[in-house]
Amino acid sequence: MKRIHKVLVANRGEIAVRVLRTCRRLGLRTVAVFSDADREAPHVRLADEAMHLGPAPARESYLSIERVLAAAKASGADAIHPGYGFLSENEDFARACAEAGFVFVGPPAEAIELMGNKRQAKLRMQAADVPCIPGYEAARPGESLEDEALVREGQRIGFPLMVKAAAGGGGRGMRLVRDAGALLDAIRSARSEATNAFGSGELILERAIEGARHVEVQVFADEHGGAVHLGERDCSVQRRHQKVIEESPSPAVTPELRERMGAVAVQAIRAIGYRGAGTIEFLLAPNGDFFFMEMNTRLQVEHPVTELITGLDLVEWQLRVADGEPLPLKQAEVAFRGHAIEARLCAEDPAKGFLPQTGRLLAWVPPEGEGIRVDHGVREGQDITPFYDSMQAKLVAYGPDRETARERLAAALRELTVFGVTTNSTFIQHVLGHEAFRSGRYDTGFVGAHTPPETLQALGQASVEDQAILAAVLFHDDAVALARKGGFDAALTGWSSSYALPVPVVLHDGTAELRASVRPVAPEAYDVRIGDTSLSLSLRGLGAERVEVEVAGRRRAVRYRRAGGTLWCSLDGITRSLRDVSFRLPSERERASDGRLRAPMDGRIIRVSTQVGATVKRGDVLVVLEAMKMESSLIAPTDGVVTAVNVTVGAQVPARHVVAVVSPEAKEAA
Repeated sequence: MKRIHKVLVANRGEIAVRVLRTCRRLGLRTVAVFSDADREAPHVRLADEAMHLGPAPARESYLSIERVLAAAKASGADAIHPGYGFLSENEDFARACAEAGFVFVGPPAEAIELMGNKRQAKLRMQAADVPCIPGYEAARPGESLEDEALVREGQRIGFPLMVKAAAGGGGRGMRLVRDAGALLDAIRSARSEATNAFGSGELILERAIEGARHVEVQVFADEHGGAVHLGERDCSVQRRHQKVIEESPSPAVTPELRERMGAVAVQAIRAIGYRGAGTIEFLLAPNGDFFFMEMNTRLQVEHPVTELITGLDLVEWQLRVADGEPLPLKQAEVAFRGHAIEARLCAEDPAKGFLPQTGRLLAWVPPEGEGIRVDHGVREGQDITPFYDSMQAKLVAYGPDRETARERLAAALRELTVFGVTTNSTFIQHVLGHEAFRSGRYDTGFVGAHTPPETLQALGQASVEDQAILAAVLFHDDAVALARKGGFDAALTGWSSSYALPVPVVLHDGTAELRASVRPVAPEAYDVRIGDTSLSLSLRGLGAERVEVEVAGRRRAVRYRRAGGTLWCSLDGITRSLRDVSFRLPSERERASDGRLRAPMDGRIIRVSTQVGATVKRGDVLVVLEAMKMESSLIAPTDGVVTAVNVTVGAQVPARHVVAVVSPEAKEAA
């Protein structure tokens, strides 16, 4: 007898939208939940009804088991889908759902608890004869996981070595150690981060397998003894041990290897009495050996690539299995066709170490086209806050072969319009075009090897022609706005009593200034000088905030939007944010080393490691800030004495807030 009629989705953003759409397609009634920060979010508008959970911080809303269950009860839902993240891998939540009479759309609480701890999971997999990475998990009675024991065992295992948090994932609490001298600091740092992120500082050690690929297998099981795998996904392109690009099938996996890895993955879930969707994650060594890393007891972020190559709806499978139905297909009936690649679009700045970004989405226009799928939960005008994960959308491309999928995804990223918040779009385009990725011969070291800091900082650097176009677009937009405000004829746009008069334009991109001289020569024609180079441009309006620029017979379409003195502009798929500082007084410019330590983004203070009167050296960590699940260490900008500390642990601070002040003069006086 069918038990699920009304589903509460205990999540937000793109995964909530994704689950809601399948529920609606199946005719199920839906309930969304939201925090104060998400009152007008797309997932709230999509559901049949929505329930308020509480304040913006996740621990007071999306992570509150009590509030989620109260919302489910008040709404009359009979099932709860956790999505991924938040409570999706919380065994207490799964158990509480069952005890309250709700169908939990996920595995049994016992399986979540077992596989949610890397140490316990690895011990169980070893018992089930699943190949595991050599390391140290304190498997025998009397063995310790304290710092001293880990240092001793790490030296025994040898280097390079991985220090890993036993609880949680997402790259937090994980450190790569290459020599014995760095091991103790890595253990302490990983333990601290793991404690803050997961509430547990338990660590394990594993031998680092260099040149390996991160390959995971999608598995499904029902309560009737059925279990299948749905192929593998290659997730080797990662930054900070967090996935950025995923694809299926893996370029490194042959049909024979797929069959072996799939069989081991099914063997693993049978060994723990699993039910529902899950993912067995492996490290694939260059020689073809593969080792169990961990299991994710939920739907994965990257599940769309599996859906595209199998033609299946994995959320529908989750709902059917949770309702007691057998798996829709047997292993022999699962077919794989074509190739799919997914990119995670995140609000972050790769040039600044992938620092999370916040702000208001001034423009959001996702790409369309054959083989393109965009999963997102954002809308134009929405605030991107520091309270949740930095991922805003997933762009997925499908094709009959890998190269077609790759080219379609690259084209989709060029077409994407997102203004108001800096994203990693340019970085993803760089990865897709890199020879190592095009060839399929890459591993988990891709980002470190092929995108060092200097490369990241140079991404999207404007050529002289690009600079001239940007200056002309800003000047032209000002002229159009002035003509509109004054009620002038369009033919007078940019008119001056003396067309020979050049106008200086200075734009700042956050790191450097772009200086140009713009001289209007006709209503939509300009001469622009950049240094010693002079270019003639003509602009033709294509509609609101779209122009076509012609330079030396070459036409280029430009999308742009103004936000006060800031110009957001997309040129050849590269999005830039430029602040008009043409008339800024020199006295307003920020001094480079004034001793003020500022928050780089909105976030929560999780550690204060200094006090007024403390003597510090340049580079000392004074404050640690957390935003979008990432910790940022704020360091002393100069040698000196701390003369002010303006934050406390737990405080929420805005970007640019002065958290502390270091005075070089005070040090000298002392």
